This record gives sequence, structure tokens and C-alpha cells, in this order.
Amino acid sequence: MTGTKAVWLEAWARERGRAFLRFDYRGHGSSSGDFLDGCIGDWADDAAEAVGRLTRGPQILIGSSMGGWIALLLSQRMPERVAGLIGIAAAPDFTDGMWDEMTPAERELLLRDGRIERPSDYSPEPYVITRRLIEDGRARRVMDAPLPLPCPVRLLQGTADTDVPPAVALRLLDNIDCPDARLTLVKGADHRFSGERELKLIGKTLHGVTEAAAGRA
Repeated sequence: MTGTKAVWLEAWARERGRAFLRFDYRGHGSSSGDFLDGCIGDWADDAAEAVGRLTRGPQILIGSSMGGWIALLLSQRMPERVAGLIGIAAAPDFTDGMWDEMTPAERELLLRDGRIERPSDYSPEPYVITRRLIEDGRARRVMDAPLPLPCPVRLLQGTADTDVPPAVALRLLDNIDCPDARLTLVKGADHRFSGERELKLIGKTLHGVTEAAAGRA
């Protein structure tokens, strides 16, 4: 919740007198717990509890990367609380890709030991993938069937994103069952989507979704 996009969005909301909620899932950022003990279902539960306890009425959900998957899960779990959804480099069902990229030896090690380690592009420490994360991810898939989303949906995606390729955003757009869903591709933007140009686009997009949601109320 201390990332560039979250902090920028809070400032955007404050300037306009709008309520705003940002939080870290368990095992992430400022929250307690061990990241390796968690999985998609746990983090979706955290998001549902935060929205349920700390907000009132329909909300506009904004999720980046894995947060996009969590936002989609929330929209299915509590549709009455969702007025709009913005996915930034959304990564639904990304654990399937992790499994598909593993070698037979890595899969065997994961099933035997419950975890494997891989080099990380973002940290000198290796990135650990747990068996629980993979298995729980399979149970939380949102791309196997049409996604009913009766609210404005906006997907923002960089063409230079090597973590979540544009093809994922196109597939997600095709999978969304919604009369008001749009995808914006930004040439040269990477997975972080945190440059000044991208932040301004997020603000413009949020303004548009706010207006569209107000028109539906």
C-alpha cells in the first residue's frame, strides 16, 4: 500500500474530497504474517474483509497485477459492493503460468517439498513458489468461463510488460461479460505502470469510471 500507484491514488482522492482505502494483504508490506504461508484465497479474504468492514456502499475497485485478480474475485463474491473495476496489468490465474513454465524436475520438487526457489527480477533474494499457492490458484480461476461484471470495467496495460503480456489483457477483455468494458494499451509502458504518463492515465480512467458509476446509480 506504500507503492507509487497507491500513494498517488490516495492523493488524487483527497484532492477531490473522495474516500479512499488502501491496505496490504497478510504477509505483504506492513501487514503481519509470512508471505509464504498465504495464497490467493487468503488474500481475497483479506480484501473482502477490508472492504466489508471499512467501507460503506458500492466501491470502485482498483487492482494492479495480482490485485487485478483479487478485484475480479471480489466482484464475484460481493457484486452489490462493486460500482466499477480498474485492472492495471491485471494478472488473473497467473499461478497457471507459473506451473506451465516449470520443468518436470521443478514440478516434482514442488510436489515433494512443497516449494521451489527461482531467481527474482526485483530482489537479490530468490522468489519462492509454494505448492499451496499453485493448488489454491487453480481453485480460484476466473478465466475458465465468462465473467459477469455488471459495472464499468477498465483495463490498463503496457505493451512493454514482460511479466503480464498484453495477450493476457486481451484474453481477459474477451472473457468479461460486461456492456461497458474497455482495454487501453500504452505503448512502451512496463509492468510497474508508475511513470508520470501512466499515473495521469490512471487518474483520467478513474474519473471516467466515477462518472459512469454515478450515472448508473
